Amino acid sequence: MRLSVARAVSARLAASFGFLALASAPALAGDAANFAALGFSADGRYFGYEEFGVQDGSGFPYSNIFILDVAEDKWVGGSPFRQTLEQESPTLAGVRAAAMAKAAKALADLAISEPAVIEALNGDGEVGHDGASISFGARGFGMDAPPNPVTLKLESFESTSTVPCVDSFGFPPPVGFALTLEADGKSIELHRDQSVPASRNCTVAYRPYGIVAPVNWSWNERTPVAIISVFSQGFEGPDRRFIAVPVPGVK
Repeated sequence: MRLSVARAVSARLAASFGFLALASAPALAGDAANFAALGFSADGRYFGYEEFGVQDGSGFPYSNIFILDVAEDKWVGGSPFRQTLEQESPTLAGVRAAAMAKAAKALADLAISEPAVIEALNGDGEVGHDGASISFGARGFGMDAPPNPVTLKLESFESTSTVPCVDSFGFPPPVGFALTLEADGKSIELHRDQSVPASRNCTVAYRPYGIVAPVNWSWNERTPVAIISVFSQGFEGPDRRFIAVPVPGVK
């Protein structure tokens, strides 16, 4: 895999998921959202994904659907589409169907109908990954190893936020992140937080979750997308949501 283009990831990351209320917060187990890739448009320009789960504290099921313009690195189509059912009894299937109904027109208008393939995954049950990096490459032929793999490395560091995490809530300072692409003996920084956006709440950690891409993305010169887990203070422990970060210039 060759590194041919590098550009900064835009401030769109600031709006990746909604601000979560911080009003009351005893701590045990947090709300770890699940991830589902909904697909790409045929030209690889648009990517849709869903995060879904059950809120800690309230026990309400939720689903959030995002549509990313991969080239412009911004949300499009009116996304995110958020659905929460304020009852503890409904199933996740019900809330997910309601969110999909909200997003259906945008997904159709942007022709998001092509499969998204998983090129790498740090799965929740996987043992042994370091939580700070993920490597991937274009698919080899048959059982061949991926040629010329690249590595994404994630760095976390103490940062600042307009959310009064320390003064009002008594939490540690929020955590920001930087994402670096290593390929061909070169390191290109794709993103570095100058401060933590309020939309991320009071962050505590980040982890590279996976790499998704259109089918035959390398041959067709499409851009893969990194999925980053974002952990923030919740009612009963760290809550996880997801950020989608385009990884331009690899093939």
